[in-house]
Amino acid sequence: MAQAASIAKQTSFIWEGKDRKGNRVTGKSLATTEQSLRADLRRQGVLATRVKKQSNAFRSTKKPTAGDIAIFFRQLATMLTAGIPMVQSFEIVGTGHEKPSMQKLILDIKAQIESGTTLHESLAKHPLYFDDLSVNLVEAGEQAGALETLLDKIATYKEKTEAIKKKIKKALFYPAAVLVVAVIVTVILLIFVIPQFESLFKGFGADLPAFTQMVIGMSKFVQTKGWLLGLMIGGGIYAFIYFHKRSRAMRMWIDRAMLKAPVVGPILVKAAIARYARTLATTFAAGVPLVEALNSVAGATGNIVYETGVLRMKDEVATGQRLQRAMENTGLFPNMVNQMIAVGEESGSLDQMASKVADFYELEVDSAVDSMSSLLEPLIMAILGVLVGGLVIAMYLPIFKLGSVV
Repeated sequence: MAQAASIAKQTSFIWEGKDRKGNRVTGKSLATTEQSLRADLRRQGVLATRVKKQSNAFRSTKKPTAGDIAIFFRQLATMLTAGIPMVQSFEIVGTGHEKPSMQKLILDIKAQIESGTTLHESLAKHPLYFDDLSVNLVEAGEQAGALETLLDKIATYKEKTEAIKKKIKKALFYPAAVLVVAVIVTVILLIFVIPQFESLFKGFGADLPAFTQMVIGMSKFVQTKGWLLGLMIGGGIYAFIYFHKRSRAMRMWIDRAMLKAPVVGPILVKAAIARYARTLATTFAAGVPLVEALNSVAGATGNIVYETGVLRMKDEVATGQRLQRAMENTGLFPNMVNQMIAVGEESGSLDQMASKVADFYELEVDSAVDSMSSLLEPLIMAILGVLVGGLVIAMYLPIFKLGSVV
C-alpha cells in the first residue's frame, strides 16, 4: 500500500544533465521529489544539472487508450526478448512515454513488481486498462516460462483488434459526418437565408408555389420552435445512450438490427467473426483450455448477438460437443468458417486454422470498408442535393413564375 501511495504522489519533471562521457542529455521522468529523481539519475550515470517540475498546463490529462496498451505490450515483449530485465524494461518504457497518465500506470506496475508482485497480478490491479484475457495470457506465460512469446501474441492480438475497430469507425464516420454537415447547412439556410427571400416575396403580390410555402413554413417553425426540436433530439439521444448502456435487451435488439442492415451489416458480421477467430487463436495457442478460451472470446466479439452465441457454444463444448458442431448450431458463422475450424480440430491445429480465418476476414473487412465508401459517395451526394438543392429550388420557383408572367 505504501508503494501505491508513493506512486500516486509522483510528479513529472523535465531534466537536463551530462552522462559519463560528458555529453549533454535531457529527458522527462516521474518522481516523488526532485532529490529522489537526482539520485535515480545518478544511478543511471547521469549528473543532473537542471531539474524542473513540468507545468500542469502543458501536461496531457488523457487516459491511456487501447492503442497505448497495445504499444506497451509490443515494447515490453521486444525488450524482454532482447534480454533486458523486466524492472529495467518497465523503467525504460515508462520514463520514455510522452503521455503522463501512461507513465504513471507503467511506473506503478514497476513499483508493484519490485515489491514482489507477479506481472499478471500487477496488471490485474488495473482492470480499466488490462482485461481478463490479457491478464490470463500473461499468467499462462509466466507459468510456462514463455512470457516473451505470450506478450508478443498479446501485442499482435491487440494491434489486430484495434485495426479492425479503426476500420469500422472509418466506415461509419464518413457518412455520419457528411449527414451532420448537411443538417447544419440546412438549418442555417432555414434560419438566416429563407427569411430574406420571404421578405422579398411579400412585394410580389401573387400566390407562392406550394413547395415554396412549405419551405417558408419550415423556416418559421425552426425559428420559433427550433430550440424545442433541438431539445427533443438531444433528449432522445441521451435517453438512447442511457438505456443502451443499461439494457441488455435493447443492446441485443440494436446489435441484431445492425447485423441485418444493408451495406453496414455485412461489415459488422465480418468484423465480429474476425475478432472471434483472432481471440480464439491467441488464447488456444497460449494453452488456455477451450472452454475457458470461449469465455474470453465471447466478450471480445464486440457484438452482443455473437457474445450470446459464443457463450451458448461454451456450454455445449463443456458437455462434450465438438466446437465446429456448436458453431453450426448458432447459425452465426458461414459454412467456410465452420469447415476450417473442423479441419483444425481434426488435425490438432485449431489455433493455426483460427488464425487463418482471422486473417481472411480482416482482409474482407478492409475490402468491404473501401467498397462501402465507393457505394455511399453517390448516395450522400444525392441526399445533399435533395436537402440543399430542394431549398434553393423552392426559393427560386416564385422568381421563375414571375419571369414567365412578365
